[in-house]
Amino acid sequence: MNTLQNNLSFCAVFSALNRCARLVLVRGFLGAAMALMFCHAALALDINQANEAELDSIKGMGPSLSAKVITARSQGPFKDWSDLMQRVTGIRQNKARQFSEQGLTVNGQPFGAKP
Repeated sequence: MNTLQNNLSFCAVFSALNRCARLVLVRGFLGAAMALMFCHAALALDINQANEAELDSIKGMGPSLSAKVITARSQGPFKDWSDLMQRVTGIRQNKARQFSEQGLTVNGQPFGAKP
C-alpha cells in the first residue's frame, strides 16, 4: 500500500491529504470499482448489439441458441421480447425471464417491462 501511496503522492490532491485520508480515498476508489464489476445493472447487454461471445457468456444461452439469435437478428433487429420469442425457437417466457435477470435487454428493455 505504501508503494501505491508513494506513486500517488505526485498529485497535489494526494500530497495535501494526510495518510489516513489517502487510505480512505484509495479504498473508496477500489470499493467503487468492485461494486461496478459485480453490479448487474452495469452489465446490461442488449441482444441487438451483442456479439456471439457475449451471448454465449449468458448462463443458459449456449452456442446453438446464440447462433439462432444471430441468424434471426440478421433479418432485422428485435423490436421487443415478444418479437424475440417469436423469431427464435428455444426462447420462451422462462428463458426470457432468466436472461433478463442476468442483464439481457431487448432495445434497452428488461423482460416484462412496458414499452
